[in-house]
Order: sequence, then structure tokens, then C-alpha cells
Amino acid sequence: MAFFKQPRIDFVSRRWQAFGLSALVVAAGIVLLVMRGGLPLGIDFSGGSLIVLQFEQLTGEGAVRDALASVEEKVVQQYGDPEANEVLVRLPLAGPEVGASLEAGANEVVDALRSSSLGEFEVISQELVGPVIGQELQRRGVNAFVFAMAGILVYIGLRFRFSFAVGAVVAVVHDIAITLSLLTFAGYELSLNVVAAMLTITGYSVNDSIVVFDRVRENLRLMRRDAFPQLVNTSINQTLARTVITSGTTGFAVLALFVLGGEVLRGFAFTMLVGVISGTYSTIFVAAMIAIAITERRSSRVQRAVAAKPAPEEKPEQAPAQRSKRRSRRARAS
Repeated sequence: MAFFKQPRIDFVSRRWQAFGLSALVVAAGIVLLVMRGGLPLGIDFSGGSLIVLQFEQLTGEGAVRDALASVEEKVVQQYGDPEANEVLVRLPLAGPEVGASLEAGANEVVDALRSSSLGEFEVISQELVGPVIGQELQRRGVNAFVFAMAGILVYIGLRFRFSFAVGAVVAVVHDIAITLSLLTFAGYELSLNVVAAMLTITGYSVNDSIVVFDRVRENLRLMRRDAFPQLVNTSINQTLARTVITSGTTGFAVLALFVLGGEVLRGFAFTMLVGVISGTYSTIFVAAMIAIAITERRSSRVQRAVAAKPAPEEKPEQAPAQRSKRRSRRARAS
């Protein structure tokens, strides 16, 4: 840990490389999203039926798909560890299906598999979500994110300064964009667990930014003669040990959850893992650098305004005759 006692890394000079890397990842994610027609929605948001089956014998996706040839618009995929012989079958909504209609689709899947030659199996999980509930969950998820962003902007703007608030919000948007891009690459669906993870990493990213901004505010009183970019760079280095230790501890815990938590929590754990890494990165290379850019732009604007302001006219020197008259008046008065 000797490296973190007095680090002197020049983060400010590397900001353009960091911006380029972020832009590349986000652009690639957007292209992939457009090609795939958007991020696939989980059953929580899109509605439909989801059944997880565990077979006694080794059964592949292809065999289950062939057995369900009579069932239209189904999605069959391996679920969890391949050695567990678990298969997920998903039936999307095909109209205004509610209640008994959703359950009828799930029963059709079970009946078709039982009449096949795949052997015995057990239904270990079954979820039924109607279209109204799916739309309501979408609306609540969007509202939660918007209100969180507004609260963050107001809090940091009042506690620190406006440039810091803008930097923190841009960093959070950056983290969400990076997370969505990597979720697209990994093939995960947008579910309630993923939305919960995104809201969690929003708070985590802002907490990291606040730690750096608080040190910047302290150094503003101690390093008044230093340029603002140098002051911010020093503040980041001073808090680097705390940032790495906190992020590393959280990252190891989330990694264990991703590896050992099972298929149900894998999307949540993957989102958290990406968010922890991206949140640490964005605190240094996005939030702080945005604050520097806004502060420098404001300072240059003030300097131009001062330079453009005409200098006050100097009063002409008094004539010698007037000065002599005033001296004589003072002499008579005394």
C-alpha cells in the first residue's frame, strides 16, 4: 500500500484518453442496441409467462424446443449451471392476456413436455405477469431514476457548487450508459433486479464524487495560489487510497455474488460489478473533469469581461495657479 500513501498521478492530463474510451464503449453499445432492436425487457416489464424446468436426465435446449413445436412464440434457453439440467421457457404476451390466459400458456408448455419422450421433470419456478403490471413497473422504474437524478443535482448544487453538481450528474449518466452497453454485450435482460442495481450504483457513484468534491472544497482554502486543475488533481490523489479500498471491497463482495448467487441474482450482480468499476472511473475522469471544464470556462469568461471593461478616466492634474490660491486661503484661515 506504499503506492497509495503519496500518489502523484496526473489524472488531468489523461482526461481526453478517458473520454475517448468512454465514448467508444457507449457508441458500440448504442450500435448493438439499434441492431438488436433495443435492450430486451425481462418478464417484469414486458409481461408473459416464464417457467423454469429441471429434468432428471441430461436435456439440451434443442430437445426441449423440438418437444414444444406446437407452442408458438416460445423462448427456450439453458438456465443456470448446465449440470443442473435446468431449462427456461418463456412465453411473451400475445394480446390482452391476463389471469387464466397466462396460466393456460404455462400449462400448455408443461402438458407438451409431459407427452414427449424427454423423461421426468419438475417445475421449480413459474412467473406470470400481465401487461398492466408490466407497464406500471416500467413507469415506476423510470420515475425512480428521474427523481434520483433531480435529488442528486439539487443536493450537490446546494452543498458544493453548480459545476460539481453537473459533474456528478454527468458521471451518473455515464455509468448508466456504460452499464447498459455492457448488459447488451453480455446478453442480459432489463428486469427489476437490474433496475434496482442501477439505482444502487447511482448512489455509490455519487458517494465517491462527494468524497472527492469535499476534499476539493477543503483544498480551496489551503491551496489558493494553485490553479484549479492542479488543485483537483491533488484532491483526487489524496482520496485515491480510500476510493480503491472501498471499491475493491465492494467489488469482491459483488463478484462472489455473481459467481455463487445463482441465475436469479446474476443480472443484479453483473450490473453491480460493472457499476462499481464504472463509478470509480467516472468519479476521477468524468465528474472531476467536468467540474474543471465548467470552472475554467467561467473563469475565462470573467477575465474577458474584466479586460473588455474600459479603465476609469484619470482626473487631470490641477493647475499650479489653483494650487497656490488654495494654499493662500488655508494660510489666511489659520
